[in-house]
Amino acid sequence: MLSPHWYVVHELLALLRSRERRAAQSPWDARALQARDDAAYTLCVLMGERTRAAAVEAAERYLARSRGVVLPNVALAPDRAL
Repeated sequence: MLSPHWYVVHELLALLRSRERRAAQSPWDARALQARDDAAYTLCVLMGERTRAAAVEAAERYLARSRGVVLPNVALAPDRAL
């Protein structure tokens, strides 16, 4: 199985967080919400997950492993599927 380059995961996670902040600041802005959802969908596909929360957790674990750090298992709160 192929794995994404750590830098791509890092950049996409940063992009998602930036777009989440913008969407939170302007919840009425349809373009900001769509940009957030597009970044979340891309991260879901890249990480092979069905929800935003699971994709973010998988990306964080992947980045930690690429640095040689082991993160503890944490239960996720339910998130809407994309």
